[in-house]
Amino acid sequence: MGSNGNLNVGVFGIGLDTYWPQFKGLKERLEGYQRQISKEIGALGQVELVDAGLVDNPERSRAVASLFRRQQVDVIFLYISTYALSSTVLPVVQETGVPVIVLNIQPVPAIDYDGFNRIGDRGVMTGEWLAHCQACCVPEIASVFNRAGIEYHLVTGYLGEARTSTELAGWVEAARVLKTMRTNRLGVMGHYYAGMLDVYTNVTAQIGAFGGHVDLIEIDELAVLRDAVSAREVQTKLQEFNDAFEVSPECDSDELERAARTSVALDNLVAQHQLGSLAYYYEGAPGSNHESIVTSVIAGNTLLTGKHVPVAGECEIKNAQAMKIMDSFGAGGSFSEFYAMDFNEDIIMLGHDGPAHFAIAEGAVGLVPLPVYHGKPGKGLSIQMSVKHGPVTLLSVCEGPQGVYMIVAEGESVAGPVLNIGNTNSRYRFSLPPREFIERWSRLGPSHHCAIGVGHIASRIEKFGALAGVPVTRVC
Repeated sequence: MGSNGNLNVGVFGIGLDTYWPQFKGLKERLEGYQRQISKEIGALGQVELVDAGLVDNPERSRAVASLFRRQQVDVIFLYISTYALSSTVLPVVQETGVPVIVLNIQPVPAIDYDGFNRIGDRGVMTGEWLAHCQACCVPEIASVFNRAGIEYHLVTGYLGEARTSTELAGWVEAARVLKTMRTNRLGVMGHYYAGMLDVYTNVTAQIGAFGGHVDLIEIDELAVLRDAVSAREVQTKLQEFNDAFEVSPECDSDELERAARTSVALDNLVAQHQLGSLAYYYEGAPGSNHESIVTSVIAGNTLLTGKHVPVAGECEIKNAQAMKIMDSFGAGGSFSEFYAMDFNEDIIMLGHDGPAHFAIAEGAVGLVPLPVYHGKPGKGLSIQMSVKHGPVTLLSVCEGPQGVYMIVAEGESVAGPVLNIGNTNSRYRFSLPPREFIERWSRLGPSHHCAIGVGHIASRIEKFGALAGVPVTRVC
């Protein structure tokens, strides 16, 4: 990010200096179009714009490359204002070495042919045409980038078009999420749930794909922090529980205090390690202090997840990554797995025990006692909620023989009966029937976990994947 936490966005236009003395006013007109594009990008928020103006010869190209390097731009938007030589483009992109989005954006949807032909003066007419011929050198730029081994992305449209604006915003947001992942500190505490072979992760491959840093954390550190929590801190955290959750009267006061103490310790752990996400699992010997810790983390980890530090249970590092991506897009990202299929109503139920993203809940978020954590030791408090009704997106970060990849699907969270078992669970409907959806999703090879966020953001995740160089497959 920029010095103030913003995304550094480089913008430059390309043209041909030979044209300027030939066609009066053409350069100024094209620079005006570029200013419109820069203004739109700059208005997206959390953007530090580095507008290099118009590049129209190789010397100017090298100067802009130097500017972009000094300003440490994270992404480049290359605006084709008219025909330009590819030699004015390549040095900027080569020397800056960041993702580039090529903007093939006309000033209008179509030339006014009758008005154009009434001009009469063929020289003036040629200048008018050159103000609209953005598409002219798209093949040239694409050819040179292909031959030079440079990845690039295209936006084609016209000024003022809603689709063009959506595409610009999508690429900026994808670049921002990529920057977040590149600088994210992911904590890993404990060990995998033994036997979940699909969950086991190549951490080096994750860093290679998304960047960031993985911090291996001892649960003993959390134990020390927990022992240092004061009674006053516990009371403050209990108030936070009451503010964020609908605390069931069935919750025992000792269990609430146990969870509150652990939650304060978790906050301190996250602060000390500057974590942006966390994956954890531990069991501990029966009756041990460590078992008391891991059976009291759910409330605190839920609060962290809703405050942009997503926490994945069962040490599912890949899903902590998916949750962080979803949260960085502002969609939430709750830890989920497939619960059941309802062939009568064409829905699939997904949910999970453990931490949830309380900020994307439908209605109240319940804090309830569980007499047993199924498949895990101990008992304690748990979260019961459903994801907000309306459009949702599912994301899975996966690993396979070809490396890291992502699977995404769009659907709807719909109203209806759920299982009140002290877990998060919701009903989801997709454009595919349940049997077809689950088969298509599963055959792509994800782990049994996924992250669910609100809104339809598959196209933005695809852009993020394109910038990161991570393949994305959309199921629906």
